[in-house]
Amino acid sequence: MEKSPDAFRTISEVADELDLPQHVLRFWETRFQQIKPMKRGGGRRYYRPEDVDLLKGIRHLLYDHGYTIKGVQKLLKANGNKFVAAIASGDLATVEALAASSNEEPAPPKAGVAEEDQIVGRPKAPASRRFFSFGNGGDDTEITIGQTSVGKEDRALLQEALYDLLECKRLLDQVR
Repeated sequence: MEKSPDAFRTISEVADELDLPQHVLRFWETRFQQIKPMKRGGGRRYYRPEDVDLLKGIRHLLYDHGYTIKGVQKLLKANGNKFVAAIASGDLATVEALAASSNEEPAPPKAGVAEEDQIVGRPKAPASRRFFSFGNGGDDTEITIGQTSVGKEDRALLQEALYDLLECKRLLDQVR
């Protein structure tokens, strides 16, 4: 039996529709405050149609256009949820209208015109710090692991790198 387009979807239905593992959707909930599925008893997630459209947009930007999580967060902040959802659906008229209504230059999801820190493969390391702050000891919130310490900002970079590696592994597994 087919569900109505307005019906809520479970996490497994959304994961199947987007061809993603369920844990990626849960991870995205922690990275994108705009993703707020309704939770019922026992913590079961139910996604509204708008949530699914937003997830499609996020997936499209991350996987098809090479944006990083940080880059998609910037697009969401600057242009809103409807903009990202319209990108995934290919609705250029809506994308242009939303971009014009924000009184800013439209930010099309093209790798050639995106900001430096939005594209995978162009890391921006602070010039005055060593890579990952190992041995510096200057951050407020550092975690000590053995004799090295990792700050909050560096931890986020490591988590994003781990996520990117897991996605690469997933893509390689699909090819095999």
